Amino acid sequence: VISVVYSPDGRQLASGSEDKSIRVWDAESGACLRTLEGHTDSVNSVVYSPDGRQLASGSEDETVRVWEAWTANLSNLLLKRRFEGSQDQPRSLKMKRD
Repeated sequence: VISVVYSPDGRQLASGSEDKSIRVWDAESGACLRTLEGHTDSVNSVVYSPDGRQLASGSEDETVRVWEAWTANLSNLLLKRRFEGSQDQPRSLKMKRD
């Protein structure tokens, strides 16, 4: 596990890992609720949107992906953006209210 973040309501945790996945956990029981897959390299950073509806992940594969936080279906990927020409992969993410 490389990155861990609480959901805004504190009921869930999301983790990003070297195994290329994002896992969403129940903060009270510790049970894994869902696994988000699609990155092709380690996930360096995960962050929830302020309303908890979206989850962003940054990876060594030079992409940032924005997911619907409550599903694990890859078709619910809201955004995939590659940052080509960058000297580094995304290491830290922050989402703000719009």
